[in-house]
Amino acid sequence: MSKSKNAAGFFIGSVLGAAIGAVAGMLLAPRSGAESRAMAADAMNDAWDSAMDAYEQGAQVVTDRVNDIRPQVDATTDELRAKVDAARERMDQVRESLSETVANASTQVQEAVETVADMVNEAVETVANDATEAADVVVETVEEEPAEQAEEPAE
Repeated sequence: MSKSKNAAGFFIGSVLGAAIGAVAGMLLAPRSGAESRAMAADAMNDAWDSAMDAYEQGAQVVTDRVNDIRPQVDATTDELRAKVDAARERMDQVRESLSETVANASTQVQEAVETVADMVNEAVETVANDATEAADVVVETVEEEPAEQAEEPAE
């Protein structure tokens, strides 16, 4: 950072120094107008050359900085890509594991439903059989009562 500040300071100082020097030279010099214009042109050329040198130095500093930073950026980018790839791989593993767990749970639930359905069917059959036996007993009892009533003498 200090190199770029130094380069900017040098550039600004060069431009200001050239401008002040040109103005002072024209005001204080006992020369003719043509000589003063020639000196002013030389001063401007010198200022332009100084500005170009400062620009080239600044551009070189920026290029050097970019070249210094580029390997770090590339390394960080590679590291981030590796982490993203690892995260994707882990997400795929979790997704696969979750799919297997859901499939297993679904199978277990289906088996439990079938077991409960079988138990309910057995209970229904048992209740139906018990109801049928109870109905048969009631029918037998009802059929025996009229026969017993017929045997009793009428009063």
